[in-house]
Amino acid sequence: MGTEPTPVAVVVVTAPACHLCDDALHRLRAVAEPAKLTLRVVELESDEGRALVARHRPPMSPLVLVDGELFSSGRLPQRKVEALVRARAAVTTDGDLWATAVGQVSSHG
Repeated sequence: MGTEPTPVAVVVVTAPACHLCDDALHRLRAVAEPAKLTLRVVELESDEGRALVARHRPPMSPLVLVDGELFSSGRLPQRKVEALVRARAAVTTDGDLWATAVGQVSSHG
């Protein structure tokens, strides 16, 4: 029998008056609890937001990070979100399975 998976940290760096940011937050909040995602919003104008943008250099807002790695920028890709949720549901006691799944999700656009 598998153990409860560790929540995955999702950070969304948002910009003011950004409808793509609002849409991404809405969709991520809808899957956060069932997929065991911890969702944290960071404002672009904050010190942390500026540092994350400088590090990852997204062409558009929002910047979305999963476990500290670039997941997307701009419009949140529905297929990647679905793959993330599917991968998360497949996690058992093997932490490598999740790391592999995140790598696969991150490498596809």
